[in-house]
Amino acid sequence: MKAIHFHEFGGPEVLRYEDVPDPQPRKDQVLIKVKACALNHLDLFIRKGLPGVKLPHINGSDVSGDIVEVGEYITDLKPGQRVLLAPMTFCGICPACTSGRQNMCPQFSVLGYLHDGGNAEYMAVPRVSVLPIPEAAETESLTYDEAAAVPLVFLTAWHMLVGRCNIKPGDTVLVLGGGSGIGSAAIQVGKMFGARVIATAGDERKLDQARDLGADHVINHYQQKISEEVKKITNKGMCDIVFEHVGKATWTESMKSLKPGGSIVTCGATTGFEASFDIRFLFTRQLSFLGSFMGTMGEFHEVMKHIFSGKLKPVVDRSFPMREAVAAHKRLEKSEQFGKVILNP
Repeated sequence: MKAIHFHEFGGPEVLRYEDVPDPQPRKDQVLIKVKACALNHLDLFIRKGLPGVKLPHINGSDVSGDIVEVGEYITDLKPGQRVLLAPMTFCGICPACTSGRQNMCPQFSVLGYLHDGGNAEYMAVPRVSVLPIPEAAETESLTYDEAAAVPLVFLTAWHMLVGRCNIKPGDTVLVLGGGSGIGSAAIQVGKMFGARVIATAGDERKLDQARDLGADHVINHYQQKISEEVKKITNKGMCDIVFEHVGKATWTESMKSLKPGGSIVTCGATTGFEASFDIRFLFTRQLSFLGSFMGTMGEFHEVMKHIFSGKLKPVVDRSFPMREAVAAHKRLEKSEQFGKVILNP
């Protein structure tokens, strides 16, 4: 089969469109013909070099496609079904997994990080990873590209806002990078729960698109000082929740945007991992700094119900043939996208 393979770490030029061995599914696995695979910033980090990644490697965490073959131990799936994959791997037998806290599993990882992912024509995965796309009126129009745009960002946004912050109606939520895949998901989750959402983006096109998704207010984070704009928008009330994933470039402004007792929740740091702050600001204002990593299988199934019902909608920026993975990586690296960039085998 064809895949996007890389044999060394580096820039987009290390990506190769080449032949690799076909996967050989076990009796407890499902063979998927990949129709679409969405890019994430994790793909860029892995390509540049992350601990634990064995070369050569195939990226890809967000996968949709068709079932080709079902292992003999699996009785509830059949060839031809349209599916998408849970974007994570875990052992399934430790105390964390068996109590429904898979993202606390010692072996928990993102699909396509420590093992080969979905930037290929075929993929063999365990049954637990496979979610059939319902054959209902609401999902008949869900394309493979849209299905691939969902799993990682919506699961992560759901866990951050619902699982970690207990978002409630009336909360004011600041979403950093509203044009990103995770940001576009967070805007929608926030509005679904009746929150007031302030989103940031880097140009007028993205600001308009954030409004179209439901953002009540928008801030150009390149031209405006985020905390000062938040102060104006909220009449000095500030935010209950700041949805962070940018890191070093925005951390101070994010912290200044919180009201006393507010929470920053973060799932990443695309601009850098080091941030400094005055600890007195943390304890005198009784702020909460919350880390968040993906989510649980229960949360995955919960948020997917809202996708399949049409309450939450995937946002696809642009699709590329898989052989043009270099161009797709460059688009994401330059932050030119609004929503998810997709690769099609």
